[in-house]
Amino acid sequence: MGSGIGADEPVAETLILLISELVTNAVVHTGCPAVLRMLFPATPAAPVRVEVADTSGLPPAPRHARRDETGGRGLELVDGLADRWGWHPEGAGKQIWCEVDRAAAHLT
Repeated sequence: MGSGIGADEPVAETLILLISELVTNAVVHTGCPAVLRMLFPATPAAPVRVEVADTSGLPPAPRHARRDETGGRGLELVDGLADRWGWHPEGAGKQIWCEVDRAAAHLT
């Protein structure tokens, strides 16, 4: 069974960017593999949820990168693209999650 999200849907590109940022942050900042979970709702109007778990118990630390810095914008990007995001402890580590509303799908 597929996700029900077409490759040309605007939300598909948003999800790809969010997944890339969250997984990269988890691996870079912990040095360990991350676990990605995606929850696709049965109802097309319900939000798609992305969850990334890692082994670090430290909370995510949003930064405000200077213009000349090449990193440090990941959580700002997540904040700008996702409709909601947050984190909570999970086992010995944490889980960072975000949701994208398909119905709104960032129509521009």
